[in-house]
Amino acid sequence: MEREALFELLEGQFSKYNTTDFIPDDPISVPHRFDKLQDIEISGFFAATFAWGLRKTIIKKSMELMSLFDHAPYDFITNHTENDLNSLLSFRHRTFNTTDLLYFVHFFKAYYSKHNSLEDLFVPENSNDANIKNGINNFYLRFVNDDYFPPRTRKHVSRPAGNSACKRINMFLRWMVRKDHAGVDFGLWKRIKPDLLVCPCDVHVEKVARKLGLITRKQIDWHTAEELTNNLKLLDPNDPVKYDFALFGIGMNDI
Repeated sequence: MEREALFELLEGQFSKYNTTDFIPDDPISVPHRFDKLQDIEISGFFAATFAWGLRKTIIKKSMELMSLFDHAPYDFITNHTENDLNSLLSFRHRTFNTTDLLYFVHFFKAYYSKHNSLEDLFVPENSNDANIKNGINNFYLRFVNDDYFPPRTRKHVSRPAGNSACKRINMFLRWMVRKDHAGVDFGLWKRIKPDLLVCPCDVHVEKVARKLGLITRKQIDWHTAEELTNNLKLLDPNDPVKYDFALFGIGMNDI
């Protein structure tokens, strides 16, 4: 497809889906239930971590966990007692089990005792980085570098260094970093610019991106996500990941 026609298509679909009507049926609806920065970060991170399978199920399980946190995830995580953790022991979502949940709670409690925001975990150390790759790798290393880290929990966090497409992390980062008039993404983090983001590459996005010639690699890995994002930068170099709305919407609705 010619670039001008591609631009018109994706801009039109972006405008169509980047509205508040998009929120209720998407996992981003979970952090939208909160106002405090840390509550948005924690609920968003869990919702993104659970984001495989049906969106309705992802939202349901995320809200089940928020209920176990008394709908105050930051307060629960930073102030819970050992007895409070008993309420979490029955929680499961697919392969995410109690062991994983208790470690996430442990990590967040230790982290927030020294930091105000999860943004510090992802800020690239090198200002010349082309994208957020090193920021995600640094987050991963800090997440697993703990005496209590259970090896099985490794499956629930991904990193470019392992050649994962990092769909769920990239989606979470889009939520936290992007900001525009529509109010779907939060734009709470200011030290990471939108042009560093990498497009989340789920099955709907991949399918449409291939049809439009935005992806040529056969496999889905970090290099594929970079290829897609670099092609989207030709259309909007400052905010390429906004087209995630368009690609996802086209794929979901079989346009």
